[in-house]
Order: sequence, then C-alpha cells, then structure tokens
Amino acid sequence: MKKEEKDQVIEALVAKLSETKNFYLTDTSAMTVEKTNNLRRTCFKRNIELKVVKNTLLRKAFDRLETDYSALYPILKGSTAVMFTDSVNEPAKLIKEVRRTDDKPVLKGAYVEESFYIGDNMLDALIAIKTKNEVIGEIVGLLQSPARNVVSALQSGGGKLAGIVKTLSERNA
Repeated sequence: MKKEEKDQVIEALVAKLSETKNFYLTDTSAMTVEKTNNLRRTCFKRNIELKVVKNTLLRKAFDRLETDYSALYPILKGSTAVMFTDSVNEPAKLIKEVRRTDDKPVLKGAYVEESFYIGDNMLDALIAIKTKNEVIGEIVGLLQSPARNVVSALQSGGGKLAGIVKTLSERNA
C-alpha cells in the first residue's frame, strides 16, 4: 500500500471516528467467508458499519484525534475489525448472538459513551448499558409514579375525601 493510500485510509478513519460516538474493536480472524458475510449482512441490517483495518493505521487515526485513545493501544494486535455504531449496546448484543454458534467474533475492546471497555469479559456489561432515550424514559416514569399514586388515591376515594373535608370544615366552624 502506497503512502498516499495509507493517508487516505487514515483520514477516512479519523472522519468516521469523529462522527461516531461509539465503536467496538473485535477479532474476526479465522471466521469462514460464509460466517463473515453473514456477520456483515447482520451488521448492515442493524445500522452497524463493520470495517477491517490495519492496527497501525487505526493507531495513527487515534493519534490525530482530540480524545486520548491510548487505553486501546495494547489491544491493537492481530486482526482487528471495527464496528461503528450510534447504538451503545447493539454491537454487543450482535456479538453475543453470533457467538451462540461460533467462538468468534471476540470483543477486544470498545469505546462507548466516553468510556473504555477492554476485553471480552466486558461483553455483558456492554449489553446492559442503556441508551440515552431508555434512561430518560425511566426517569420520566419514576417522576410520574408519585403523581399517579396521588391522583389515583384521590380518584378512588373521592367520595370519602369530600366527606372528610366536609366533616373537618364543619368541626372548625
């Protein structure tokens, strides 16, 4: 590969890493062509972009970005495929699903929600991460719950409440 081609690949990686908040680094080596093609198809269906990259070019792309990705440098060995995604946990779910029938792909590491996850043992932790919308939905639900309880109590005991208020007002008069 010529220097100009390498520079183009590095620039493309820098652009992709800049626009994508989350990415996973995996090892897909030793997967058959059929299994790799199935993985690529599944990634496409789930809006995950899968790219096999050279470790040295990926490291140079990391060096050109503002974020310090040095925590990922030790895992840049062997074959590396990058899964770019806007979803925080969809690639982890996909990896777990594929690994029910195969021992690959192996999670080398991930950068999700401005945090580093190193090693295949972090797969379950990545699956458990909730998206921003899921967290907002839970918070809204928690905030609405006490109000719902008060309204429900008022509606179910409406006649009783009116009687209590009337009795209290007569007692004070």
